[in-house]
Amino acid sequence: MEPTVAVLVLVSATMHPIWNALAKRDGDPEWMFFSLLLLTTAFGGGHALAVGEDLSIGRAWPFPLISAAGLSLYGIALVLTLRRGDLSVYYPIIRSSPLFIVLVGYFLLGERYSASLLLGIALVLGGAFLLQYRRGARLLHDPVTLGLAVLGMAGSGTYSISDARGVQLVEPMFMFFWSGALALPVFAAFLWLIHRRRDDSAFARFVTGWATRPWRHLAVGLLAYASYLLLLTAYQLGGNVAAVTSVRQASIPISVLLGGLLLKEIGIPARFAWSLVLAAGIVVIILSR
Repeated sequence: MEPTVAVLVLVSATMHPIWNALAKRDGDPEWMFFSLLLLTTAFGGGHALAVGEDLSIGRAWPFPLISAAGLSLYGIALVLTLRRGDLSVYYPIIRSSPLFIVLVGYFLLGERYSASLLLGIALVLGGAFLLQYRRGARLLHDPVTLGLAVLGMAGSGTYSISDARGVQLVEPMFMFFWSGALALPVFAAFLWLIHRRRDDSAFARFVTGWATRPWRHLAVGLLAYASYLLLLTAYQLGGNVAAVTSVRQASIPISVLLGGLLLKEIGIPARFAWSLVLAAGIVVIILSR
């Protein structure tokens, strides 16, 4: 991996747990995801107009549509997984998109990966999974929720592959704007479906949150936009999508360290050991050719 690409991805990974921690404090994950879609789409469109980027969607077709489909699938599967199951059990699967990317790349896109790159990805995925996985959890106990988590992984992998190809044709903010703009109505329809038959105050809480804490929402949106913009730039500079998404897993041990230092979470020594495995995988990936 080129040094510039590695630096961009690692900076992106450092920013990810910061906005994620801010977002978690507001609860109601479906509305926070909706807020993120709104903000990052607006930031992408504004950024594109500011630099004079042509937003004609045909310039990168069909990648914006594929990215939007993957983003919609990821968001919907994530929300349904959160509503049905324990995040600590199923989130490691959702975060395993590099595995999906490697499989799709090899079997469908004709990609070939070096042994050292595959070893690095395996170390990263193994370390990341064991960092987040809760002992005693039974993945097969709820096959529906497990299936939703796998769909979330597939959605994340799909938009990553599509974004990486799209930014070879257009600037990153173009892909950001169109994938968000096309995903927004899909996710809005999903929110209407899951809330229409019961008295739910989630939307009211969302509006109240915006009214009382607008700067938090804006900070979350801006950090999320900047973090993924760096990732798209890494793709544009030629970063291998499987390698980039694997190195971005560095956000997980950063979250663990923040949890230990700020939240006094338990089990930090064992989790730190798995962090070292993940870090070793990242080093292998960066040194791979």
